[in-house]
Amino acid sequence: MSAIKCIGILTSGGDAPGMNAAIRAVTRAAIYNGIAVKGIYRGYKGLITGEIVPFKTENVSNIIQHGGTILKTARCLEFKTPEGRKVAYDRIVEEGIDALVVIGGDGTLTGARIFAQEYNYPIVGIPGTIDNDLFGTDITIGYDTALNTIMDAVDKIRDTATSHDRLFFVEVMGRDAGFLALNGAIASGAEAAIIPEIAVEKDQLAETIENGFRKSKNSSIVLVAESDITGGAMGVAERVKTEYPQFDVRVTILGHLQRGGSPTAQDRILASRMGAAAIDALLEDQRNVMTGIQNDQIVYVPFSKAIKNDKPINRELLNTLRILSI
Repeated sequence: MSAIKCIGILTSGGDAPGMNAAIRAVTRAAIYNGIAVKGIYRGYKGLITGEIVPFKTENVSNIIQHGGTILKTARCLEFKTPEGRKVAYDRIVEEGIDALVVIGGDGTLTGARIFAQEYNYPIVGIPGTIDNDLFGTDITIGYDTALNTIMDAVDKIRDTATSHDRLFFVEVMGRDAGFLALNGAIASGAEAAIIPEIAVEKDQLAETIENGFRKSKNSSIVLVAESDITGGAMGVAERVKTEYPQFDVRVTILGHLQRGGSPTAQDRILASRMGAAAIDALLEDQRNVMTGIQNDQIVYVPFSKAIKNDKPINRELLNTLRILSI
């Protein structure tokens, strides 16, 4: 532990509301414990190109309320090569950085794990992704804000759906995870959610429509997770037009709208707790772990588990949505 005099912090992959709160927490917790901080701009790319700046407590003032990430983010194909990682390691040594804290999703932690193994280097990850798809943590930074954005958008869409007796398919993010679609559907009072986790088990569209769908309603909204498995909202809508032509169908794709905005209180608190916990992990000589939260308690999850294991959907929520949509 005494060897860690300076840490580097970066954000990588897709941005998520609350990343700035995490950056603030990591920076201030490190300084509180007598550790110098260097901010690395544009993720792993900045590690290679040397976009590294000393951070003081004032560098993270007045950022907790902002979405996005002040450290910027970028994809970096070079870091996926051994040669690129060697350049990054040489840069870290040159800058006197003894450990890294990386904030991001599955791809970010995968890169961190490989780098940590190659160079026996201490890294702690913080789960920042609106998809909520990392194993070992009940929730990820950005998920709650994105869920609230979806809820607000669907509330507005319902006004139009009701006025025109229409069936709306609303596509939400999540890659191959249905957390946003399922919980977004419950929160907004939608009639159904089409998610990849159960798409291989049953025909969700047929089940929804043929089980008395819209029996007592003049408009309906279905949330669809973006995924090759579900076909996305456009794919589902095309199928309805062919198989159920009696419906007046419309599609809304929320897209990157879901990734922006000021983080909710929950995301700010979660990011603050996880950021401080990342420094605690380094002080305890832990490495190659992701901070997580389980039953409102901070936990440390090995990268191997967080990345390799699929996070299961809560199937009780599917039944809840089915019951409440009658």
